[in-house]
Amino acid sequence: MDDLNAMLTPGMLVRHPNRPDWGVGQVQSNINGKLTVNFRDEGKIVIESFRIGMLPVFDDGSSFSNG
Repeated sequence: MDDLNAMLTPGMLVRHPNRPDWGVGQVQSNINGKLTVNFRDEGKIVIESFRIGMLPVFDDGSSFSNG
């Protein structure tokens, strides 16, 4: 199986394709097929890269804030 999120690096902004209600998330780490993302409206989530391909966000109109 392929790592659907191999190109994602810490600091990049993403959206979950099946959970738009979580808002934009910032990649915290990407190690061995486990992607940790801190979502504005949901908090920190670990995603299996072999199951879910995240959607990169290149400009969401605002800066990301951790709190």
